[in-house]
Amino acid sequence: MQVKSVYILIGGRVQGVGFRYFVQHKATELNICGWGRNTPDGKVEIEAEGEPQNLATFIEWLKIGPARAVIRTFSVSNITPVRQFKNFTIR
Repeated sequence: MQVKSVYILIGGRVQGVGFRYFVQHKATELNICGWGRNTPDGKVEIEAEGEPQNLATFIEWLKIGPARAVIRTFSVSNITPVRQFKNFTIR
């Protein structure tokens, strides 16, 4: 199984709208491991790893977000090494 890791930073109205719980639900659904958290400047940052096809689907869902979110900025960076997380957690 090939595993890829990415760092995602999302800005806009992404705090106080259930974004991290949306992320955790989609990650679990797609067998993505890693973590997500709010940043002090009002963004959500995510480190995620999984099979490339699942990550691509996960990223597309994050670009939509939960109903009350408004995505203004979105960046994805490949990162190494793969950390081999066991599940997806909210920090």
